[in-house]
Amino acid sequence: MLTRELLASYIDAGAGRIKADMAVMGGTLINVNTGEYYQADVAIYKGKITAVEKDISDYIDEHTKIIDAKGKYLAPGLIDCHVHVECSKMSMTRFAEAVVPHGTTSIVSGLDEYISVIGVDGLEDIFKEIDASPLKVFWALPYKTPYTIPKSTIAYNVTAKDHEKYHQDSRCYGIWELVREAVMTKDQDTLDAIVEAQKRHRPIFGCSPLARGKDLNEYLMSGVRVDHESYDHEEFLEKARKGVHTIIRESAVTKFLNENVRAITECCPGMARHTSFCSDDVHARGILAHGHIDHIVRLAIKAGVAPMTAIQMGTINAAEAYQIDDHVGSIAPGKDADILLVDQPGTFVVETVISKGQLITEQGENRFDYRIPARQSSLTDTVKHALLTADDFATHVNIEEGTALVETIHSVGPFMRKRRDVELDVKDGIVCPSAEKDVAMVSVIERYGIHGHMSKGFISGWSFNKGAIATTASPDDNNLVVAGASREDMALAANTLIGQGGGQVVVIDGKIISFLPLPIAGIASDLAPEELAKKEIELEEGAKEIGSSLPDPIFYLSFLPITAIPDLAITDGGCVDYTKLSYFDPILEVKEK
Repeated sequence: MLTRELLASYIDAGAGRIKADMAVMGGTLINVNTGEYYQADVAIYKGKITAVEKDISDYIDEHTKIIDAKGKYLAPGLIDCHVHVECSKMSMTRFAEAVVPHGTTSIVSGLDEYISVIGVDGLEDIFKEIDASPLKVFWALPYKTPYTIPKSTIAYNVTAKDHEKYHQDSRCYGIWELVREAVMTKDQDTLDAIVEAQKRHRPIFGCSPLARGKDLNEYLMSGVRVDHESYDHEEFLEKARKGVHTIIRESAVTKFLNENVRAITECCPGMARHTSFCSDDVHARGILAHGHIDHIVRLAIKAGVAPMTAIQMGTINAAEAYQIDDHVGSIAPGKDADILLVDQPGTFVVETVISKGQLITEQGENRFDYRIPARQSSLTDTVKHALLTADDFATHVNIEEGTALVETIHSVGPFMRKRRDVELDVKDGIVCPSAEKDVAMVSVIERYGIHGHMSKGFISGWSFNKGAIATTASPDDNNLVVAGASREDMALAANTLIGQGGGQVVVIDGKIISFLPLPIAGIASDLAPEELAKKEIELEEGAKEIGSSLPDPIFYLSFLPITAIPDLAITDGGCVDYTKLSYFDPILEVKEK
């Protein structure tokens, strides 16, 4: 925390009266403020950059640690403009361990998945963990929780009162992921949250897929200044033309860069200055294999964006969009000492990372002691539901034998679900799934011990022919989601997660094929990134044994409760029609034999 005494010492360090703790010397500066490359040395004192000059001899002495940057380029630390850390299944410490070596020194996040389980006050332990890591998290408070419409069940509901309180907190940097539906319906809590934020000049971060024309105008009247979700380059360009800082999303599953970047490379190069990057949802194996924001920078360059422009998109553009450029975004006096040594701007391979003024990795070797904090029971005792039986997963109807016409939630992609009506057999009063017709069962179980609600429906497009999969990591409410072809296996999958305090599991013929414990709020793990990646691969391979044709069935499963994804979803309250913002009965009609 900045004090008068610390500020005075920074001023003295800026004048060279107090010498630098560290200096980076001999490198070529990538000046994202001016778009220049030139030789410059950098002096660092207590986590801040104090000088960027061709000669910093007045700033160093025999006690200064020298980092040799000869032959290297100096880039600012990268910024992920929108990421749900919890969806990586890594704890904050492990997430930092995965991404900081790739040059990501700052992220913008709502920590909303944690909030849904442990509440805003519960974030104090998470903030302490963040402070002990080399990663900075610029936190924005969700406009409300849950995001789901109709409202699903979570452990903590963010309201306007939280915004009144936390927008006075220096750790809060705005409103997180305001969805168009909340604006369109003029939700009272949402409007009150916006008013509180605007009173204190806090920015509002948006999420408005497919918003065009009047729909977009209506949405922007809420005060949204950034948006991270455009499905094509024309939508992307329209948002930019209407004053939105546009974020290119390149996540673990949704790859929008090549499409969105066309707005820059084919239509309007000038909009690059108001465009940045985000990963949104990532997993350990993807980061280990490809990188993080550094990977997106390289993809942008490959797609035709100039290296300097791509680096600006990953640094200063992001900082200015989120009003954090007084801290991060460029290598300049007064900024946080987040500095990357890279090979060349055009290839952008991160070799050495300095974050918060500390040497984190040096020529690819770790230099930081990542320490896992002790976990309180409030973080680890979060799955509270009685054990279930196979019959709990049965969909009963009022005939013994015959057929039922059901409305299935048909997955046509990770962020698109359509209606598909299928006729299924009814036996002994129960609607039966059908591998032949590609229909499986799905259920969402409230897991916070509030009322134990349990919904049931049907999914298609998954190609399940046996077994079940389940997860307690399932934004936006992180309830227990189970899908499968066998009710018995669904019960075993659910009971495994109830008994183990959360996780993800694959069950076939009464046997647990693969299991990933997620003991932290039922959504995250302290496993090292490499170990977590192995578990993720085991889960994916196990899901393939069930017969799933999807690229990442567990990921698809975890996103089924998100009601903002068109057109259908399922929460603990029931099956949801996105187009009507209401529940629907999956049983359309029954016919007796």
